[in-house]
Amino acid sequence: MNQIFHVDCFKCGQCSKTLAGASFYNIDDKPTCEGCYQNSLEKCTACNRPISDKLLRACGGVYHVNCFVCYSCKKSLDGIPFTLDKDNNVHCVPCFHDKFAPRCAMCSKPIVPQDGEKESVRVVAMDKSFHVDCYKCEDCGMQLSSKLEGQGCYPIDNHLLCKTCNGNRLRVVNSA
Repeated sequence: MNQIFHVDCFKCGQCSKTLAGASFYNIDDKPTCEGCYQNSLEKCTACNRPISDKLLRACGGVYHVNCFVCYSCKKSLDGIPFTLDKDNNVHCVPCFHDKFAPRCAMCSKPIVPQDGEKESVRVVAMDKSFHVDCYKCEDCGMQLSSKLEGQGCYPIDNHLLCKTCNGNRLRVVNSA
């Protein structure tokens, strides 16, 4: 500290504890004992321990890098995109999508944006959600679309059918 002290005068600038022969920190040009230094550090929002190295500020709190983790998978979110659920739990984007995204009624996978995209497209029919590619006639596999004539959905008993397959099933039912 480029100063000379009597042994009895070399004291912590905050609590006045004698520092001769002890470790100390130079804070604002004042010698500070280990205890006062630790008490001056910000406390981690997650574990409530002092943060003496790299800290991360997020969601109104301050965290050790290893304490700011995904609520679901527990991976560190340092430098990784994240989002909050309705209870303010922090999730990495893949876990959030897996847990909260609508599920396709055909394949049961979450309907999420494709890599590089920010939004996803889903088809809602019969009060169910579908990936665009899963929205097909269950009998012939034709891609269904309300935008193309003859490719609309003609459901029977909650089954996705094209117009032709709907007619075929109705003929079978009526002939039986």
